[in-house]
Amino acid sequence: MSFSLQSSLKTSLKSSWTILKLIVPIYILADLLFYYNLLSYITFIFKPLVNLLELPQEAALAIVSGLFLNLYAAIAFAAPLGLGAKEWTVLAIFLGIAHALLVETEIMKRLGISRIYSICLRLGVGLLVGGITSKLPQSWFTVKIDEDGINLALNHPHYHSLFELLQNSLYESLSLSIKVIVLVTALIFFLDFIKSLAIIEKHSKKVNSGFSILVGVILGITYGAGILISEYEKGILQKKEVLFIGTYLMICHAIIEDTLLFVIFGANPWLIVSLRLLFATLVATLIVKYYKTT
Repeated sequence: MSFSLQSSLKTSLKSSWTILKLIVPIYILADLLFYYNLLSYITFIFKPLVNLLELPQEAALAIVSGLFLNLYAAIAFAAPLGLGAKEWTVLAIFLGIAHALLVETEIMKRLGISRIYSICLRLGVGLLVGGITSKLPQSWFTVKIDEDGINLALNHPHYHSLFELLQNSLYESLSLSIKVIVLVTALIFFLDFIKSLAIIEKHSKKVNSGFSILVGVILGITYGAGILISEYEKGILQKKEVLFIGTYLMICHAIIEDTLLFVIFGANPWLIVSLRLLFATLVATLIVKYYKTT
């Protein structure tokens, strides 16, 4: 298979449109929920979850914000609570696995992975790994906190009107979409070029699977899924491969960015990275093994 610039461009444009349709409306919806303070009315639902993670009750709003919005919103709510290094690590692991569910669940749905499976998997594994982390010795956690990081996290935007919110939300969602599209386009071109090399053409399926996981683990579900969507729609990836990659990425994605956001508050980066990689590998392997026998 020879490399075709036109074919790669067509694939990237199709993936870009999919990404744009997902990010912009859901991003605006999330901002509206935050603006009207609707999330505060459901925080009581998550208090048992907070107890399971051995976090203070006040962390419920941070968890709700992380689950429905993003990690930046969660950190903005958690920063004033005076959490210790262990609590920040637990929060980092749980929300690292289960955050931005509105956007990322829809992306997984685009790959044929059901919403129920996505949400249950991320909440279940997040609680499991976060709960295990909360039981670890206190001596495993550092206590140094970067004050600059706290100040940065607290710098959360406030809007004076609905119009200002919508204007900013549209700008931010389009800005994010453009960043994602540029990177996904570059990766699609690169992947298509690599696949065109005769020496690896016969191993293209392994390259696709491994490359998608690598991209997702480093850059996040949104980026990795951009490539996965195009490969899935071409029929190159089998359902069990998509299930394995999707499961893996839902547990372990954006491992660098997500981890660093919490490290500035004293969270243990080695525990965060190692536990997410370990459980992503174990759970994805077990899920696919079960899938093969059904």
